[in-house]
Amino acid sequence: MFEEDLKVYHLFISHNGEGNEEYLTFIQRLIEAPDFEWEDHGVPGENSFQELRDQIEPAEIVVVLTSLYSRHHDLIQTQVKIAQELEKPIILIRPYGMEEVPGDLEEIADGVVGWNRVCIVEMIQESINE
Repeated sequence: MFEEDLKVYHLFISHNGEGNEEYLTFIQRLIEAPDFEWEDHGVPGENSFQELRDQIEPAEIVVVLTSLYSRHHDLIQTQVKIAQELEKPIILIRPYGMEEVPGDLEEIADGVVGWNRVCIVEMIQESINE
């Protein structure tokens, strides 16, 4: 497939405003995915509600790293709330090496996936193309 033929997927990847190791690992997984072009509209840092909304609005899907949920509950809840208001699909990434995700997030998610690069890409593509 020619590079110019690849669709660019517009993502908002949940973040906590710091250089979180799982966030960086997740980004690396996406970078290594062949034939998958993407852009993250999330801007790590101290973001106001409106700044988060402005970041999520152009995204086609919101990807929530559930490992951030327990430590940054309010921030992740705000990101999820905005995604719901904007009717964006939400997929959850399980905490690395674990199977469980927070039940309240699982109830509203369009999908849940682990850390397999192929599965992540397929879940993003399926959730956007539905």
